[in-house]
Amino acid sequence: MKRLIWMAFVLVVAAVFFYLSRFWTLSLWPRSGLFGIEALRPQGSLVGQWLRGTDFAPFELLIWAVGAFLVLTVLQKLYDRLNPPPE
Repeated sequence: MKRLIWMAFVLVVAAVFFYLSRFWTLSLWPRSGLFGIEALRPQGSLVGQWLRGTDFAPFELLIWAVGAFLVLTVLQKLYDRLNPPPE
């Protein structure tokens, strides 16, 4: 059961990463945004939207990759702390 919960959690994190990336092509909710929040637009690519107009805009993919790596590292540390290896 614990493994199933962790797998569901990983799938949710993967979906969030996919939505934040520029590769999201699905339009699953109206233009007004998810739950009425305009910042959560249906086109995805939030990192690009947040960086638009800044000096960091050309590095959108690199920033997204580093951020994803850091989040996955923290999640791995959390998993290791909550599931110690059997002795």
